[in-house]
Amino acid sequence: MAVLNIIQSLNQTLHQQFAENPKLVTFGEDAGAFGGVFRVTSGLQKAFGEDRCFDTPLCEQGIVGFGIGMAQVGFKPICEIQFADYIFPAYDQIVNEMAKMRYRTADQYQCSMIVRTPYGGGIHGGHYHSQSPEAQFLHTPGLVVVCVSSPYDAKGLLTAAIQSKDPVIFFEPKRIYRALKEEVPEESYTIPLGKAHVAQEGNQVTLIGWGAQHHQNMEAAKLSGLSVEVINLRTLNPLDIHTIENSVKKTRRVVISHEAPRTLGFGAEIASQIYERCFYHLETPILRVCGLDTPFPNAHEKEYMPDKERVAHTLKEIVSL
Repeated sequence: MAVLNIIQSLNQTLHQQFAENPKLVTFGEDAGAFGGVFRVTSGLQKAFGEDRCFDTPLCEQGIVGFGIGMAQVGFKPICEIQFADYIFPAYDQIVNEMAKMRYRTADQYQCSMIVRTPYGGGIHGGHYHSQSPEAQFLHTPGLVVVCVSSPYDAKGLLTAAIQSKDPVIFFEPKRIYRALKEEVPEESYTIPLGKAHVAQEGNQVTLIGWGAQHHQNMEAAKLSGLSVEVINLRTLNPLDIHTIENSVKKTRRVVISHEAPRTLGFGAEIASQIYERCFYHLETPILRVCGLDTPFPNAHEKEYMPDKERVAHTLKEIVSL
């Protein structure tokens, strides 16, 4: 098996899937000959031509709108939004058209397409290149929302997203695009959408996260010296609440950590579902370690990010309650 980073894994997946499926197309700002600002689509235009991998104008609503139209006539579009912070001009197309197409046409028309976008902080990108907007799409029925955390997951989840009939928002953590490497099988494989991964078993507290934050959580679990069960959600919608429920009934304590701001972040919804299902099993209130309720800062990025020290402190706090 090759040792790849996330970018290389995504790129390998796209090349393999494009070779197998002539209906696959990808496009976005600089996604063609340049290969994307992070080089995820590198080499695709040369290998498969300008009709299947091409540049678009600087118009996110146009990128997604064009993808919706292509999906209606049998193509499988993979739209690239250069940074997740830039996705908001396309918000109307995503939530009012892409997400609702199957429902409003009684499944006569599908919007089988993917919107790929790098998200999150950790690169000193300031408030226009660091946001984690996943909660704003999780509030919209009809969208599958995926957040990868490793090269292995990236390939398996992107392959599953390509095979899905539903529209998928595919978040890629740019902080660890190149920082993390691991063995990735050469052959094609899928990781089921809607299935979380128990990355580490434990019996004192359940720690839930996704994307780049999952790695901070793993380090925090080690730093805390406690027996921590670490869950990497992988797919945020559909949410694998059954894996969470089984873990919580074992550990009886829960910490949820994500980069996005705390107020109305997805951690609040997870906590609510845990309270509904596991209230009598809990020994303490559920605690959250999140980004701050401010615009994403540049100069004070370290203070904003929920790093391993903040998470470890909260793990120790919850077992002492």
